[in-house]
Parts: sequence; C-alpha cells; structure tokens
Amino acid sequence: MKKPFYFALISLLAGLSSGAFAQNATLKPLWETDSTLRTPECVLVDPAKNILYVACINGNPTLENKGSFIAKVGPDGKVMQLKFTDNLNSTKGMGILGDKLYVTEMTQVAEIALATGKILNRYPVQGAKFLNDIAVDSKKQVVYITDSGDSKVWALSQGKMNLVLDGAPLKGPNGLLMENNQLLIGNGDGSLLTLNPATKQLGTIAKVTGGIDGIVALGNKQYVVTEWGGKIWHIRADGSTELKMDTSNEKINSADIGYNPTTKTLFVPTFFHNTVKAYSLK
Repeated sequence: MKKPFYFALISLLAGLSSGAFAQNATLKPLWETDSTLRTPECVLVDPAKNILYVACINGNPTLENKGSFIAKVGPDGKVMQLKFTDNLNSTKGMGILGDKLYVTEMTQVAEIALATGKILNRYPVQGAKFLNDIAVDSKKQVVYITDSGDSKVWALSQGKMNLVLDGAPLKGPNGLLMENNQLLIGNGDGSLLTLNPATKQLGTIAKVTGGIDGIVALGNKQYVVTEWGGKIWHIRADGSTELKMDTSNEKINSADIGYNPTTKTLFVPTFFHNTVKAYSLK
C-alpha cells in the first residue's frame, strides 16, 4: 500500500469515526432517579466533583413558591444530598463560576458556595418577570441569564447586573450555552440563536418546532436541544435537525438538560414527572 493512499485512508476512517456520532446519535436509557427530586428543572454536571446538581422547583414556578431546592446526585442516579441548598424561589437554570454556584430564582440570581451550599448573595434583576437559564463565561467571569417573561438577556459581572439584549428577535428566550466566545440562545420560537456578546452580532444556527429549554454541545458544531414538552432534538453541523425522542404523549417533560462529554451521558430532568433520566448518547 502506498503511503499517501494509506494516510488518506486513515484520515477518511478517522473522519467517518468522528462523524458517526453526529449522523447516528442515539439515546439509550441508563437509569432513572427516585421521585424525591420534585419538579426538577435543570441538571448541571460538575466534572471536578463527578456529581450532578439538580434544581428542583418543588411545585409550580411561581413567585410565591419559596420551597425550591438544589439536590446533589451521583453519576449513578443515587441522591447524595436532597437539599444541598433550600428555601429558594422557583429555581431553574444553573452555572458554576470558580467556587460558586449560580441559580436563577424568579426575579433574582442566587450565589451559592459550592463547599457548603450556603447562599452568599442574591442579585436582583430590574423588572424581571421569569428568570430562566444561566450560562457562564469563565474566561471573562460573566454569568448570563435569560428572562423568558420579558424577552431579555442579562449579564452579571463583578456583582453588577447589565442588560445584554432585548427585543426582536428574542421571543421568550430560555436555554443558554457559552461556546467559543459565542452565547447560544434557545428562543421561544424554536430558533437556536448565536450572539457575539462583544459586537451584539446575531445569527441563527437551526430551528425546531417549539421553544428551546436545554442546550448541550457535542463538539464539531453539533448540539442536543430540548423542548420542555418532551422533545429531544439533535442539531447537526449543517443546521439540519432530527427528533431523537418525544415523550410528550406520556406527559414526561424534557427540561434543561446536562451532559457529560467524557462518558457521553445525557441527563434529562422530567419536571412534573419528578425524576432525572440518564441516557447514553452515541
């Protein structure tokens, strides 16, 4: 075999191998937690500690609900600490920056010590109606937040809250993801938007049938996104989409997902079904 052909063949096989994940992404059930995780809305993977944080609304997402909590769950689905932090207000999206965990409440963002679960600060958002997801830019030390009820994106930096984006094309924005200095926004109309926070330049990556709740990156410009009603989508690098799972008929929701790229495991909070489900994603 000639060397040029050999190396070309190896490159082709490597490309096919890496692309196989993209083209044939499949979900295989692994485990499901017990139902003590009441109304789980968000799962955040902490790779440093090899644990999952689960934000549990524990009821309805209303301003009156002060009984929300964050649980710690092992990678095997066993609940390690049911109420790592409690007495929260309709918890939803989470993000880790340094040694702190940030979580949205209805009208403010709570800052929590990862070492103890103690609430250190709360940062109110002016005019907030329904704060939802969080994404963190660890390089620039910025926490981004969506307000689904007011169609805005905010940024928390050095203890101050600043408006990043509002108005069209934002429409009930929910899911957030920071990737390669770009902020990905799951819009209420099903569009996956990309925003350059520095220039405010906007683009559209893909569109699914309903509002995007959770967003995780698979690498090579591919993503898995969820619709709260129970749909899980794979978005390919060319912007095409494929519905991978739909549990809406069973009334099993799919809220703000987490992902462990090392084990290729997807974690799906089922909201009113009161569990987290884990799937192998290959």
